Amino acid sequence: MTVKSSERRSIAAFIAILTVSSATMLWLFWKHPLATAGVTFAILTVLGILAVLSRSIEVEKPDLDLDPGKQRLY
Repeated sequence: MTVKSSERRSIAAFIAILTVSSATMLWLFWKHPLATAGVTFAILTVLGILAVLSRSIEVEKPDLDLDPGKQRLY
């Protein structure tokens, strides 16, 4: 199985971003533990609230069928 060079670059970029991100988080936690923990908790709380709100405003229509061949004319 061959891997294209563009796929290799994408994988390398992904690993580099993960490495830099984790190193930054570890450095911040080492230098400023309480502030980092507080900000992390606040961000995760906001994301959790947004996830709950997004589910509550989601509209589902069970009769909606996007296949044009199955649509009926009334």
